[in-house]
Amino acid sequence: MASMARDLLAQDSVDATLERITASATELVRGCDAAGILVLHDSKVETLAPTHELVTDSDLLQQRLGEGPCFDAAAHSSQCERVFRISDLTALHQRWPAFAPQARAPGVGSMMGFLLFTEDEEFGALNFYSRKPGAFTEDSETAGLLLASHAAVAFSSARTHAQMERAVATRHIIGEAMGILMCAHELTEEEAFDVLRRSSQESNLKLREIGSMKG
Repeated sequence: MASMARDLLAQDSVDATLERITASATELVRGCDAAGILVLHDSKVETLAPTHELVTDSDLLQQRLGEGPCFDAAAHSSQCERVFRISDLTALHQRWPAFAPQARAPGVGSMMGFLLFTEDEEFGALNFYSRKPGAFTEDSETAGLLLASHAAVAFSSARTHAQMERAVATRHIIGEAMGILMCAHELTEEEAFDVLRRSSQESNLKLREIGSMKG
């Protein structure tokens, strides 16, 4: 687990981090045949880094039905919803009466999921799938919880790093465009920035996009 945590932080992009998270789930959590991250956008789902089409099929089924355990975990409706474990999807489930029987069709026997969160942010749910009923035990849940905790930190770090890289690139583009305007029209730095700002407002484009055009 410690080696996995170091490996997660060493990934060079958000996508690579997510893929390593879900791959680690199948490697480290006993009984896990597939894993993925579900993110909710209102009532629409986005499946990130699925290790098998089983994950995507399950997420789309929950979106179509408007119910399911991954929805609950991602929505984080209460403190107790941060973890779920369904031991046997072949049994009747009052909580998800439509989802449970249909989830068996693509081959889901049991499921487990954890909210991915840090102190300030929530990202979605890390979900584990097994083709066998009863595959996930308390030990599996403990391992999954540890993985989810490390994954949330790595996910947050990777996303922050990507945002910083975009901010630096944007600043560079805007600086270059301002320099061109200052030289071409003998403007001050403040005047050149004002030209870019007005162009952004009039064209409804971001400053970065205006800067690219000016460059």
